[in-house]
Amino acid sequence: MTEKSVLIIDDSALMRAILTDIISSDSRFVVCGSAQDPYVARDMIKKLNPDILTLDIEMPRMNGISFLRNVMRLRPMPVVMISTLTHAGAPQTLEALALGAIDFIGKPTQHTDMASGVYRDQVISKLVAASLANVHAANIHVPASCSLHVSSPKAGKVCAIGSSTGGTEALKDVLMMLPSNCPPIVVAQHIPEAFSASLANRLNGCCPMNVTEAQEGQFIESGTVYIAKGGKHLIINKIGTKYRCNLTDDIEVNMHRPSVESLFDSVLNSVGGNAMAVMLTGMGKDGAQAMLRMREQGCYTVAQDEATSVVWGMPGAAVKVGAAVDQVALKDVASKIIDYCY
Repeated sequence: MTEKSVLIIDDSALMRAILTDIISSDSRFVVCGSAQDPYVARDMIKKLNPDILTLDIEMPRMNGISFLRNVMRLRPMPVVMISTLTHAGAPQTLEALALGAIDFIGKPTQHTDMASGVYRDQVISKLVAASLANVHAANIHVPASCSLHVSSPKAGKVCAIGSSTGGTEALKDVLMMLPSNCPPIVVAQHIPEAFSASLANRLNGCCPMNVTEAQEGQFIESGTVYIAKGGKHLIINKIGTKYRCNLTDDIEVNMHRPSVESLFDSVLNSVGGNAMAVMLTGMGKDGAQAMLRMREQGCYTVAQDEATSVVWGMPGAAVKVGAAVDQVALKDVASKIIDYCY
């Protein structure tokens, strides 16, 4: 990987120093400058032409959301938001992702394990994702309404979706195109605990189906999307003729909880060949092997194509191992779900 230059934008001198130390410790990145507010950053972007921005949300003179909106309009580039990972900060962070930010990372707190390098590894992984990101894909979205009118769905169908980097907006684009009576959809999106409820609420406000954060013991029903709670695996179990959500604190799978692998395997075990799996944009390989097992057992499997993925990691991994029956553009995922379920 060619060395990438990073411009840090944060009003906290301490945060700028922390990020400078972290980023400078990895040979793949170099800090080309730091700015205490967006006005200073604007001039530095013109002068330094950075490859990646890290951008605080709460800043004086101009907040990060307003600045991001300007950046994506005038000079689209990979941006990693520096966010406070709380319920209160979730809506702003999700708005930043909607505007085209590639990903976000929390600010270190007194509970952050700086000594062991955990925070450093998190920052570097976000920058790696940003360096690989398709910024054009992050800023192109499917039309914002459902124009598909279909009759009653086939009985017993369940669709499972896995997603990560770029996934919050990809999910929205897919779900907005599905009819309100669609068979149940279960989702594992890599997201912090404080954000999953806000994501579900955001999607519920713009999609024909009901969208909710999955709850322990909840039975899944047609017309509803169940988002895995951040920090919990979402496992689907069969109870009689119904399917139920179970949330577990089991060890991380592929370094994630919720894990796409865990969700897909549970859907295969419970639903069998009546299930469908969709792999959307995301960094890493989580879910690829479970998706292959689903295909081998007769499930229909779809991976988002490289051209429309913000990061073609997870769908690319699924394609590489032969797990995907079809590769399609993001705009065509909903029609594939409908073709299979109706």
